[in-house]
Amino acid sequence: MENNLTPLSLNDTFKFSCSKKVSCFNECCRDLNQFLFPYDILRMKNRLGLSSNLFLERYTSQHTGPETGLPIITFKTDPFRELKCPFVARSGCSIYEDRPSSCRTYPLVRMASRSRETGTIAEQYFLLKEPHCLGFKNGHIWTVREWIEDQKIFVYNQMNDLMMEIISLKNRLIPGSLDIKSRLMFHMACYDLDNFRSHIFDKKILDDRDIDSGTLGAVKNDDVELLKLGFQWIKDTLFGEI
Repeated sequence: MENNLTPLSLNDTFKFSCSKKVSCFNECCRDLNQFLFPYDILRMKNRLGLSSNLFLERYTSQHTGPETGLPIITFKTDPFRELKCPFVARSGCSIYEDRPSSCRTYPLVRMASRSRETGTIAEQYFLLKEPHCLGFKNGHIWTVREWIEDQKIFVYNQMNDLMMEIISLKNRLIPGSLDIKSRLMFHMACYDLDNFRSHIFDKKILDDRDIDSGTLGAVKNDDVELLKLGFQWIKDTLFGEI
């Protein structure tokens, strides 16, 4: 893939369009091995009106990252359907408004790093040109900045950067695999949000923490705030004493 990547600044332009009029429509939705961020899962499970546990069971598989030792969630694909995304139909993506960040960003690829000294995020975008994609031939001309705005990528980047901060801390402070308790805790707080909420309010797992009533009130009904709290809980629990 590296040979097909062209670095772009926010003001650089590229030509691209994707629609039913392009003969390769839906080709990028098969032969998948697609990593899903926690915010991706939050958006999709809410779109479908499913609990996080049911969504994960029905549509995803879990693996352990060979480099991070952390749980990784991918789409569960059917080898008898060309490993297609479970949400692709002949008419296109059936959850388009809440599609994952990697789908939303394509044909761009975003790489981000956080400064240890300042905590600021440095990002770089690349244009990915794959042989099967014909959307570059007669496409609309975009700047990278315009594409980010048009595809509503910014909020995904914000939430995904919080996850990447945890991965960076894990790699730096706890190299290798986590113990089973830590893996289960990480999976629950990042991916199985409805179960995490139940543990907060029914099993009182945060009662020993200094969490203000306003935050607790927000996470009762707001999954985004719940995920942010989950990220912070993971950081405090796994890395707080290191």
